[in-house]
Amino acid sequence: MKVWIPHQAGLNLVGELPPGVTVEVAEHAGRLPSAPADVRFWVPPFLSGSDATALLGELPDLEVVQLLSAGADAWVGRMPDGVTLCDARGVHDPSTAEWVVTAILAQLRAFGAFARAQAERRWAYDGHAPTDELTGKRVLIVGAGSIGTAVRDRLAPFEVSFTLVARTARPEQGVHGVAELPRLLPDADVVVVLVPLTEQTRGLIDEDFLAAMPDGALLVNASRGPVARTEALVAELATGRISAALDVTDPEPLPAESPLWTMPNVLLTPHVAGSVRGLLPRAYRLVGDQVRRFAAGQPLINTVVDGY
Repeated sequence: MKVWIPHQAGLNLVGELPPGVTVEVAEHAGRLPSAPADVRFWVPPFLSGSDATALLGELPDLEVVQLLSAGADAWVGRMPDGVTLCDARGVHDPSTAEWVVTAILAQLRAFGAFARAQAERRWAYDGHAPTDELTGKRVLIVGAGSIGTAVRDRLAPFEVSFTLVARTARPEQGVHGVAELPRLLPDADVVVVLVPLTEQTRGLIDEDFLAAMPDGALLVNASRGPVARTEALVAELATGRISAALDVTDPEPLPAESPLWTMPNVLLTPHVAGSVRGLLPRAYRLVGDQVRRFAAGQPLINTVVDGY
């Protein structure tokens, strides 16, 4: 059988594979390495959108699509019959958790303001000190999966308190259900959103969600842009009542005319939380493991069910 992967480096990162497995590099749909027959396992490019799904109809023997992203929203509902979709759950835990911690600290310690002052060669102590701090903050993590757990573990040394929220409550683990958000949001100093994009989470961050956050709170969105209603987000942030750190926006790229670019209470990064140098080694360890499982007829891990 043939396996298509999107990176040349992946050839040396997948590890030893069973006899009869041929791995080829298919960087994009316009440059395929061979005829699509007998491609049974396909790894699309990282962060590929719905345009990449067009190739699904050209792979007659396809049985598995293994994503390199933790989110599967661009692929859910588009799989042909008999094709299993798997995400990269676990691969992005350290990098995304690092981004979240960095973003929280950067906002609370006013690094954006200090960076702007540095560009102007201006000593800005009087304008911005003393800053806020992370120590003692109440952190609400919306999305208690593997990334949410990684964020909690990395924030724990900062002497913060946690509340975790998932799609379904897990009382035995101290995890609340998403229906409890209206009650939980008013008690959160920092709200970290890490949910996948599904029909249930689309627009989760709306006017009511934002209004329930207390004055001075920080919203951190490292999930998907459409999880937040852009109009509601812009309107609330324009008041200056709360601040935000956003790695994702709707749309992406963010248009140059968006007010979010120039708001002093907003930190923006261009969907880079998972784009780190350690991504490919971690991702292709998963790919190699999945190919070996598939070739041996063993159950795959990280299968996507109901968008998760």
